Amino acid sequence: MSMLRPEALAWLVRWRELAAAVAVAALGLWLASRGGYVLLPLGTVLVALGVGWVVIALRRLRFARPATLPGWIEIDEGQLGYYGPGIGGFVALRDLSEIRLLVLRGVPHWRLKQADGQALLIPLAAKGADQLYDAFATLPGIDMARLAAAAGASVSAQPTVQVLWQRLRVRG
Repeated sequence: MSMLRPEALAWLVRWRELAAAVAVAALGLWLASRGGYVLLPLGTVLVALGVGWVVIALRRLRFARPATLPGWIEIDEGQLGYYGPGIGGFVALRDLSEIRLLVLRGVPHWRLKQADGQALLIPLAAKGADQLYDAFATLPGIDMARLAAAAGASVSAQPTVQVLWQRLRVRG
């Protein structure tokens, strides 16, 4: 039995990665402040790693929304699956040709289009949506800062359709 309220525990779980990243950067600052030929470079490296991790953790937080809509996302060996009420499907990350953000009836969705034209709609607030950050990060040429900003924007601030990534086609 936990001594923490469920809301407090949920808050701690949500912010744990950012807290760990800040702790690494703080440890690096502390080591660097000790000086010397070993601690100064080691501390500097830890600060750089911590700051980079903070940036990534903040971007991941934009993807980690409370699961308020039905359905869940599963990613297994490069294949993304969405299981929802009435809709769902699978798409291999290597077959993705485009990622769009759509707002349908006030609900933002990822629209994942395959090279053959098939598309999969996934609500941003589906369970497991936080996994999409790492999955999308593997795509060539993707701007994760732009994707995270779009995911974190309020619904009223988003255009109805926004193309966020397209796979470059190699002619040959």
